[in-house]
Amino acid sequence: MTVVDFDLPSSAQLQVLVEGVIAKLREGKRSEPTLDRRQRALLVQACLGLTETEASNALAKAIVQAGGALSSEAIETVTAEKKQIIRKSGLLEYYDNTELIENVGGLSTLKEWLRKRVRAFTDEARAFGLPEPKGILLVGVQGCGKSLIARSVANMWRLPLLRLDAGRLFASLVGSSEENLRQAIKTAESIAPTVLWVDEIEKGFAGVGSSNVSDAGTAARVFGSFITWLQEKQKPVFVVATANDISNLPPELVRKGRFDEIFFVDLPSAGERADIWRIHLTKRNRAPDQFDLTTLAMSSEGLSGAEIEQAVIAGLYEAFDANRPLAMNDLLEVLNDTVPLSTMMSEELEALRTWARQRARPASTR
Repeated sequence: MTVVDFDLPSSAQLQVLVEGVIAKLREGKRSEPTLDRRQRALLVQACLGLTETEASNALAKAIVQAGGALSSEAIETVTAEKKQIIRKSGLLEYYDNTELIENVGGLSTLKEWLRKRVRAFTDEARAFGLPEPKGILLVGVQGCGKSLIARSVANMWRLPLLRLDAGRLFASLVGSSEENLRQAIKTAESIAPTVLWVDEIEKGFAGVGSSNVSDAGTAARVFGSFITWLQEKQKPVFVVATANDISNLPPELVRKGRFDEIFFVDLPSAGERADIWRIHLTKRNRAPDQFDLTTLAMSSEGLSGAEIEQAVIAGLYEAFDANRPLAMNDLLEVLNDTVPLSTMMSEELEALRTWARQRARPASTR
């Protein structure tokens, strides 16, 4: 028996498919396609990850919706169809990368590292001798922007964002879990270059150490396949993994070669807290210059970015209940009633900082 793997269509094959559709439209004397060369390349990229049948159906739907023509709106239509197909697989989630890197407060070192790799997936970088970046592991305090960075980097680099839920990989049938991981990796690589987001990776692969007793080694095999792929992958899939509890991180995951860099995301400094206050006040249609951001930053010492966001929301509720605009006192009163997570878990936070001091790179400039 000879095993032959039929991969999903490449960009060159999809280019032929798109050109064939355009030729048929011209033969049928339909409306002349209005796509220029760049838009055609974007349309081909939008079709990556689909079979030829799925791509043909998506293009046909785009033509019908445009009244018999193939216009620039076809890119959004095909992308929407691809989202549905990926979600139906049940293994990956396709995210709209609408988050802006400007909406992430602080983390200047991490932002600069990402900025230097904006053109990392271009042919220009390959000609210069640079390999594609493998990924980053973000370790740190809960609510300090790790997941937000994962969503914003895809927008910054203009790449599709897929989220891998490790819990969905595991199935009851023998061998199904390993097959699910292979299918998820194959889907991610088929639309490469892309960003693959693995949130709270230590919880997704929890129990690896006792896998031979608890689940006959299934978790260990799935985890082993995943870290092997991280080391050996050839397709440009940039992995952004986040973790809160470093005590559950297997040593094989954090060794050099799995990720390009391991960043430690600490609680925001005073300047970063002022930036976070400005961002969240602006998001809620409030003028930041009407508030004393320096006082707010000093009064919110020990708070994470997520806790500052909740403080803004709580202050808005107070003002809304009193039927008046948001005032500075509303925010200060909310802060007086807030017990930060860093106070409740001070021992765990100090242990995390001790671990990161020798093993990770700070995400912020202190």
